[in-house]
Amino acid sequence: MAILITNIKELLQIREAGVTKLSGAEMAELPSLKNAWLLIEDDLITGFGRMETCPEYADAEIIDATGKTVLPTWCDSHTHLVYAGNREQEFVDRINGLSYEEIANRGGGILNSAKRLNEATEDELFEQSRTRLEEVMQLGTGAIEIKSGYGLTVEGELKMLRVIKRLREAYPVAIKATFLGAHAFPTEFKENHSGYIDLIVNEMLPAIGKENLADYIDAFLETGYFSVEETERIMEAGKKYGLRAKIHVNQFTAINGIAACVKHNALSVDHLEVVNDEDIEALKSTETMPVALPTCSFFISIPYTPARRMLNAGLPLALATDFNPGTTPSGNMNLVVATACIKMKMTPEEAINAATLNGAYAMGLSKTHGSITIGKQASVIITKPINSFYELPYSFGSNLIDSVIIAGKLL
Repeated sequence: MAILITNIKELLQIREAGVTKLSGAEMAELPSLKNAWLLIEDDLITGFGRMETCPEYADAEIIDATGKTVLPTWCDSHTHLVYAGNREQEFVDRINGLSYEEIANRGGGILNSAKRLNEATEDELFEQSRTRLEEVMQLGTGAIEIKSGYGLTVEGELKMLRVIKRLREAYPVAIKATFLGAHAFPTEFKENHSGYIDLIVNEMLPAIGKENLADYIDAFLETGYFSVEETERIMEAGKKYGLRAKIHVNQFTAINGIAACVKHNALSVDHLEVVNDEDIEALKSTETMPVALPTCSFFISIPYTPARRMLNAGLPLALATDFNPGTTPSGNMNLVVATACIKMKMTPEEAINAATLNGAYAMGLSKTHGSITIGKQASVIITKPINSFYELPYSFGSNLIDSVIIAGKLL
């Protein structure tokens, strides 16, 4: 099937093949084409150009995009979309003054979600998760990473990863699965950290490897959770199963975790609300993508990733939602882009680059997603009529998406 989009007011993020990520000053440039057309055949982008060169294509479905902007779908490289129930009571607890740590110490937080998840059946978990996935697809997400980490048992982690696999098989959106058994220490292992890590390494990982359920491995490297040394052991164990690291780090404290992640060639380091000069130096000229999660900062009132410092230092940066029941119950990448502009002082060009091409890189998809490039997967957003793409973050409370095409399929 072919789709020809015509009269596009502005076609954003057009790139030559081979551009896999953007760093520093490069992120301020967002190549575009005005008064354009875009041709999709089956699930691939096969051509684009100015309207005066528009081909006649008798068998194509024609979409007239007069007044509208077209851009690649969002690439959300950090989510916890598979979970059971929600944690609205903790939302109220935070309003009443309890901190993240205090809520966790009362049995809330990750352990609360783990209890709910282990009580849910796989089918119940799939049904809840597919509703969330369908919502974020309608909001323009065409590639997404989903983590486990609310099982914290062999059975619970496998259940989550099997649900992620079922979602991947049921929907056209590109899905990457990350094993996050090292999300928190279960109550029974609170005083026996090495025992729980033994469970991850000796039981969870072999079972996951046997069913080929994960693409990446993650850990919550943070004071009070997994130490640098513990996380390094987990990263090393993941390598034996072909699982490259994507690590939660520097959300609340800086404890030299970023340097350890770089040493192990982590694909991404995510959160980075607290960043010092040593962390920035450690990331320079590496293959590791820093990932900011601004709607997490918005929701739980913690500092924002210092984007301007990092970009001025020449680093790349990706943006993602952190969609999860406790600290970011939203998978809306449009809000992420707006929040990055409003609170992190990223320009719209930088934020869109971070949410598309760099987001794709942060989950190993930059060869197929994240830009308008001939041969890449045909996953695009068509906006409503807008003055310019600056309106996307400016009108942060409005849904400016008219339609979404994912892998050549109009939703």
